Amino acid sequence: MDLGLKDRVALVTAASRGLGRAVAEGLAREGAAIVMCSRSQEAIERAAQEIHHITGTPVLAVQADVTREQDISRLVTLALDRFQRVDILVCNAGGPPSGPFLNFSTDDWRRAIELNLLSTIMLCRAVVPRMKEHRWGRIINITSVAAKQPIDGLILSNAVRPGVHGFAKSLARELAPYNITVNCVCPGYTRTERVVELAQKMAASEGISVEDIYRRWESLIPMKRLAEPREFSDLVVFLASERASYITGASIQVDGGFIAGIF
Repeated sequence: MDLGLKDRVALVTAASRGLGRAVAEGLAREGAAIVMCSRSQEAIERAAQEIHHITGTPVLAVQADVTREQDISRLVTLALDRFQRVDILVCNAGGPPSGPFLNFSTDDWRRAIELNLLSTIMLCRAVVPRMKEHRWGRIINITSVAAKQPIDGLILSNAVRPGVHGFAKSLARELAPYNITVNCVCPGYTRTERVVELAQKMAASEGISVEDIYRRWESLIPMKRLAEPREFSDLVVFLASERASYITGASIQVDGGFIAGIF
């Protein structure tokens, strides 16, 4: 299937590793030019070089912190200077810390909101005007299954992630006349660096092995295994494509059947 992504320009944040890295590579494999960022200059340059080597597509690596509005402005300016447009925006950011409610201060809550909600709003505000001018665009927000089914120990994520879905649903209705789609994709337990780190932290706090944590998670998943990043990125790439032109305002989980609810 031709996804119609050749020569499109995609901006993917938090893309030096994990799901962001997988999405950037997936879009590049379909012929899109890539702008990718992370807080680490060394890490993002290394990931960009690897993707360019694998796919041959143009890749621009930018050091940027998506909680800082000035960094977002610089990121989008550099993308426009290099490629003249941004057709696809993939909003991604690392998740907030895990832990119980009383472990977190008001500042912790503010940082979680800045990381996972305000970053999405600021990124959209920076790229939507150009998308409207071109009357084409794809915005995909990477959130978490915690937005649909809260996960024990992730109270910050459980509370903040649903706000992204409410924002996306509202924005989707507003931008639909301009042929701009806005969707959310909710990864379940996926074998990324963050999930490995979370398993290690939980195992240490409970005095059990990391393998015990994995077995606990796998017991909750009907497919009885964690996802691989490529399995998640394939859906994001499809939603970014011409073939997904009538899908907007959706929140889709990639979770091996973990979410038990109907909606």
